[in-house]
Amino acid sequence: MNHLFLHCRAGFEKECAAEITELAQALDIYGYVKTKESSAYVVFISHEDDGATKLIRKLAFSQLIFVRQWFASNGLITGMDVADRLTPLMAAVKELPKGCELVTETVDTNEGKEFSTLTKKFSVPFTRALEKQHYFVAKSSWRLHLVFISGTEAFVGVSPIPNSSKWPMGIPRLRLPKEAPSRATLKLEEAWHHFIPADQWDDRLAAGMRAVDLGAAPGGWTWQLMQRGMYVEAVDNGPMDTALPESGQVLQMLADGFIYEPKKPAHWLVCDIVDKPAKVASMVTRWFAKGHCKQAIFNLKLPMKQRYDEVKKIRERMINELEKLGLKVELEFKQLYHDREEVTGYLRVS
Repeated sequence: MNHLFLHCRAGFEKECAAEITELAQALDIYGYVKTKESSAYVVFISHEDDGATKLIRKLAFSQLIFVRQWFASNGLITGMDVADRLTPLMAAVKELPKGCELVTETVDTNEGKEFSTLTKKFSVPFTRALEKQHYFVAKSSWRLHLVFISGTEAFVGVSPIPNSSKWPMGIPRLRLPKEAPSRATLKLEEAWHHFIPADQWDDRLAAGMRAVDLGAAPGGWTWQLMQRGMYVEAVDNGPMDTALPESGQVLQMLADGFIYEPKKPAHWLVCDIVDKPAKVASMVTRWFAKGHCKQAIFNLKLPMKQRYDEVKKIRERMINELEKLGLKVELEFKQLYHDREEVTGYLRVS
């Protein structure tokens, strides 16, 4: 397999392409990318016949910033007869490793969503055909993907389950609670799902912990922290949802988030302030340097150009500054589904 299909946010294809090309070259896997603006996907084509297979095995999915989901393929299947799509797809599947499940997807654009009905209808006969050919193996570590690009074009390929997103297209299905003050609450919930393993939530997101929410108003992230049973210092000069302080778990601090410092160390720092990414990153770094917190989730609003380079520079700067202080840190960035022109960072002192 020499094609690597990459789901991404529409409008960030260039960043996704630059990222996968750079990381592939670092592993001595060379190729080129095919993409189209606002298509919400990128295809990396390796010069080696098994280049995509090597890449998807050697590169840690958690390291990727702009890639939502990926799978290795033998290329785009074209010219399918609308009366018989099964035959060419089954022929393509024979060239792939056997998997334990099928995931049918679309690209995350308005045009792509138009194929959701076709995808849902086609998944049943496709699954039956796969079962008839004994494709599924319960203990396989591979997952089979099918993405229709048009009514007569599709990609079919596989991803390693331990080294890929657990959600189709990399999009978690989260519901906005009626009680939440804003839709921004889903950003923090998704970040927890992405950065923190489910079996560690009870320890790393434990009830009784203290958290500080910088730029808290109207309270979407504070609300999420409350649901975990945490006590929150909500820092903002703007108005908070009135139900939050009444809970007894939230204390609003009327202050500038960039200046505020807690009197006691907190378990968590969260920050969704819209400002220059370097300024936000410097503030978060300062909190860790002063021992104000042990874990943080924060958003960086990206510039219009050189967005991938900007994130790389910030990551390198933060790690260097904290390691000079003798701190061992874990720092990851991801453009989450609920992000827009931004990426979410997770920083932890181990």
